[in-house]
Amino acid sequence: MWRIFFDEHQNWAAFVRNHEKNIRPVVIKEVEKFRDCGNPRTGFKLFVCEGCHDVRRVPYRCKGRFCTTCSVGETEEWSRLLEEEVFQVHHRHVILTIDEGLRVVFLKHRELLKVFMDEGARLVKEYFEKKHKVTPGIIVGLHTFGSQMNFNPHLHMLVTMGGMKNNGEWKTYDFIPFEMLRKQWQTIVLKLIRRMLSEEEKKKIQPLLQKAYSANGEGFYVYAPKQKGNIKAQLGYIGRYIRRPAIAIRRIEEYDGQYVTYRYYDKTDGQEKTETITVEEFIARLIRHIPDEGFKTIRYYGVYSRRIKSLCKKVISTWQKTVRKWVVKAKQALRRRNWREKLIHHTGKDPMVCSKCECYYEYKGEVCLKDGQLTIAFAVCDLSRRCLERMIYDLTGVKKEENKEKPQSTTRKFSKETREERSRQICLFDVS
Repeated sequence: MWRIFFDEHQNWAAFVRNHEKNIRPVVIKEVEKFRDCGNPRTGFKLFVCEGCHDVRRVPYRCKGRFCTTCSVGETEEWSRLLEEEVFQVHHRHVILTIDEGLRVVFLKHRELLKVFMDEGARLVKEYFEKKHKVTPGIIVGLHTFGSQMNFNPHLHMLVTMGGMKNNGEWKTYDFIPFEMLRKQWQTIVLKLIRRMLSEEEKKKIQPLLQKAYSANGEGFYVYAPKQKGNIKAQLGYIGRYIRRPAIAIRRIEEYDGQYVTYRYYDKTDGQEKTETITVEEFIARLIRHIPDEGFKTIRYYGVYSRRIKSLCKKVISTWQKTVRKWVVKAKQALRRRNWREKLIHHTGKDPMVCSKCECYYEYKGEVCLKDGQLTIAFAVCDLSRRCLERMIYDLTGVKKEENKEKPQSTTRKFSKETREERSRQICLFDVS
């Protein structure tokens, strides 16, 4: 992906020159972050082996929403936490789509997407509240992409099969009338568009609204397949699917500087096909799916709402003790894994152990960007500071001017716990 954007052909620079007026500022910001991800010129941490004194420089990651490396790490970590945080009950993967002709409306009016997610959750939540008198747990993920990276906004929801009553009792149900909900969902979407847009804008898209209504006699598509097997495995798979990027790197088969060939699954005939498009078209399709600044593509509702989730767990836990029926098995305190812990989990090897002498690497300091220049943010000792200064010079060719006054010592003493915490701060793939 990095090659397609930033190799010797400079495809991204050419794309910006040709379409600068039509590119959202957040797109340029995220792509630029992606370009510098893992570049030591944006900052790094210094580690030295306590045995053989091998020097290791660990660059900062961009933690951007467009970065393929950071987004994959974040997806894996989010799905891991999801498995533990949600109630250990059966969930359904509910999918809500819209008419093809309405996609352009959401593309031009991205402010509708937040309300779009709220209305989808409200549809399912009100069904449980009216029919069964319980409040379900709902996690909504917004996908704006189809298999060919076309703009296709639709919702993927993780819904508990059951819900909590006012007294904390948990009731289980295993039925969602998605055929009945189709017409309701169609009405909700059409009313949403009419409510949010101005009179002038509504006149422009009135033919689209009319066609969307008449061409879908049974309503928009709603699907909620039953889930079988291990609950944790279900949650992990659905979590990764909800948070997946617009295109996986493994789907890109060929890039020759001018054209990109990628694989996609055609749902119309159930076949896997390939498509070859120009680099310009590939970039245009891909950057459409970068969300606006601060927009959350994952939202929580019902008993999973961030405002009442902890309270709901306490109420259900109290009910469980009286009936001795355990529903909530989620851990109370969960911590995000850092880069070291992730690599140990995936590879079985500790990156903080030297491969030459099997001693541990020690944290010695770090460098960050300040006013566009690499600056030493912290150094354990004067020797570490000189080493960091030499690394900055090797990267930039700029030698730091020596102060006439004697610099204050930055040497600090660390306890064992503090050193361990410092070593945990290599967060290459950890996205806050």
